[in-house]
Amino acid sequence: MSALLRSLRDGRGFDVALAALALAYLLVFSAFPLVYNVAMSFQEVDMFSLGDLIRPFVGLANYRALFAAPEFWSIMGNTALFVSLSIVFQLAIGFGLALFFQQDFIGATYLRGLFLAAWIIPALVAGAIWKWIFAGDFGVLNYMLMSTGIVNDKIFWLSTPAISLYSVIIANIWLGIPFNMILLSVGLAGIPKDMYEAAALDGAGPWGRFWHMTLPMMRSTIGAVTCLGIIFTLQQFDLFASLTQGGPANSSNVAQYWSWQLSFQNYDIATGSAVSVLMLGFVIVVALLYVRSTRQEHRA
Repeated sequence: MSALLRSLRDGRGFDVALAALALAYLLVFSAFPLVYNVAMSFQEVDMFSLGDLIRPFVGLANYRALFAAPEFWSIMGNTALFVSLSIVFQLAIGFGLALFFQQDFIGATYLRGLFLAAWIIPALVAGAIWKWIFAGDFGVLNYMLMSTGIVNDKIFWLSTPAISLYSVIIANIWLGIPFNMILLSVGLAGIPKDMYEAAALDGAGPWGRFWHMTLPMMRSTIGAVTCLGIIFTLQQFDLFASLTQGGPANSSNVAQYWSWQLSFQNYDIATGSAVSVLMLGFVIVVALLYVRSTRQEHRA
């Protein structure tokens, strides 16, 4: 004990203690819940056995019930559509804004700060704001569209099955643009300006410099931003909770919100765990791609 105290006092054991605390935190609050969730997806779980570690083992029965659910494929399709459209538009608009703010002009710093406001706002608060915007009876969006003559009747953005998911996608795109802009701006700042000057002297135009210089040199950064965006989009829960709650009739439901519904509204905890395990497997694949892209960036 005295030797341990001496090592802490002289600093030799302090680093070990900090690492041990961080490792203990990860094991208790990250590793154990993940393993516990995976275990529940292979067990029979009800409200009376929720606190038990040992329950009846049912093998793949929960996954078979999940795949047999009539709403499974539609919700998976919604999830794929939600992730793909969000990532494409967040990346495209964020990249455009990053290129825009690379230019020197008056007020660039203040404008960049305004765009960062969406990143600072919690998703639940952003959902409440967009709910007012999308409101069918008194929403700002309907007022603007009807005032300009684009539409004649009110559109119920959040309660119409054909457009409810796209309404959440629009809100999520707005929420994720600043994140993409920041990371892509960092990547653009790492490109030497003298390369652009030399290319301009050789006769390369703006589009030529963009396609043959900027994009190739930003490839690893774009890959990393895309992977992180997919992971964060799959974690998006608050917008669905505040805007549509997965409705109407599961038209805007996605895997992450469906998992919560199964577990805490229907109390089908085992099937909800199976949904989250499927998402976990996909996130692990994306995370491996992200690690690979960052390694390539460091090598470059």
